[in-house]
Amino acid sequence: MAIPDFQSIMLPLLKFCADGREHTNREALDALAQEFGLTEDEQKELLPSGQQCVIDNRVAWARAHMKMAEILENTRRGVFRITKRGQEVLKQNPEEINLRFLRKFPEYEAAREKHKENRRQENSSGGEEQETKTPAEQLEEAYQILRENLASEIIAQLKAASPICFEKVVVEVLVKMGYGGSRKDAGQAIGRSGDEGIDGIIKEDRLGLDIIYIQAKKWEDPISRPEIQKFAGALQGKRARKGIFITTSRFCETAKEFAANIDNKIILIDGQQLAQFMIDFGVGVATDAVYELKRLDSDYFTDN
Repeated sequence: MAIPDFQSIMLPLLKFCADGREHTNREALDALAQEFGLTEDEQKELLPSGQQCVIDNRVAWARAHMKMAEILENTRRGVFRITKRGQEVLKQNPEEINLRFLRKFPEYEAAREKHKENRRQENSSGGEEQETKTPAEQLEEAYQILRENLASEIIAQLKAASPICFEKVVVEVLVKMGYGGSRKDAGQAIGRSGDEGIDGIIKEDRLGLDIIYIQAKKWEDPISRPEIQKFAGALQGKRARKGIFITTSRFCETAKEFAANIDNKIILIDGQQLAQFMIDFGVGVATDAVYELKRLDSDYFTDN
C-alpha cells in the first residue's frame, strides 16, 4: 500500500503507545511499518531532498502535532510516551485522529497560534482541512515547528542531565554568546563560588572589565520571587551590579516583575530561552540538513 499521510498515522501511533512505556523513534517506525504493511522499498523511500525517509518524516510530524495537543510527550531526545490525556483519548475509541480532532484541545490551538499558523478551512466535498498558505510560508512554519520540537527535546534532556553537564551547557552557551573570555577562563569561573545564592562568576568580556554573577537551577517547579530576592541580596553582598539567573523551568510573573524593578541588572533565562540560545549558537545540537531558498535574479537576464 501507499505510504500513509501523517494524519492517518496519528491514531495507530497513539495506540502503539497505549502501554504507557517509553518508546524510541525506531520502535515506533518498525511497528507502524508493520501496521501499514509497508515494503522494504517503501520504508526506504526518500523525500525529494534525499535527506530523510518519507515514513520517518511523516511519523515525526504526527508525533509533533500530538505533542502540541499534549497526548504524547517527549521524555528525552528520541524517546516519548503517551500522556494521561492520551490514555483518555484512547478510551473514547475515536475512529481517527487528525488535525481537526486535535483542535479541540486549547493547548494545541495555543501552540498553532504561537507558530503563527493560519486557521484551516473545511471544503464542501470531503471535509478535509485545506492549507491556505504559500509554499514559502509553509516552509517557514515547518521550520518553526521543528525548532520548537527540538527545543522541547533539549529541555527534557537538560532536566535529565547531571549538574556537571548542566554547568557545562551554561558555560558553553555564555562563551558562545561572547562572555567569559576563553572557554578555559569561563570553566574556571563558573561554579567556583557556590555560596550566598551564587553558583558562579564569569567575565563580561575578554578583558574582564566587569564580572557577572550566575545562579543556575535545574528545577521542575517555577522560580518564584523569593528566589530572585535571594539572588539580588547575594549580589548586593558582593557589591555586584549584574547577574544572570538560569533555570530549566520558568519564572513566575512576580519574579519577573521584581527583577525588572530593582537597581541591579538581573537577566532571567528560562528553559525555553536557554534551549533557543543552544539552537542559535550550536550548543548540544547538530545540523541535520541545510536548504537554500533561491529566487530569480532578474538582473542576470538584463542586457548590459
